[in-house]
Amino acid sequence: MTHPHSHPHEHAHKHDSHPKIISRLKRAGGHLEAVVRMIEEGKPCVDVAQQLQAVESALRNAKQALIHDHMDHCLDEGTLDDQRAELKAISRYL
Repeated sequence: MTHPHSHPHEHAHKHDSHPKIISRLKRAGGHLEAVVRMIEEGKPCVDVAQQLQAVESALRNAKQALIHDHMDHCLDEGTLDDQRAELKAISRYL
């Protein structure tokens, strides 16, 4: 029986998509820093909200890419019970 927070594949977990996801997250981080500066500089709230929407969208897209890649490449490992546990664990983030 596996621990509820363990995964059947505890090895270094890397996929071909990870560099692209990292790039998206770094770009979103830069945009988020820009939003903080906008607020500090007293920019109009509508402009800040628009930029926050863009950051939120970038994070959502990165998360979806990570989850979809996980589902495509990781859910075929282990027993059927392991696969179900993995799907349940990752699906809460959808």
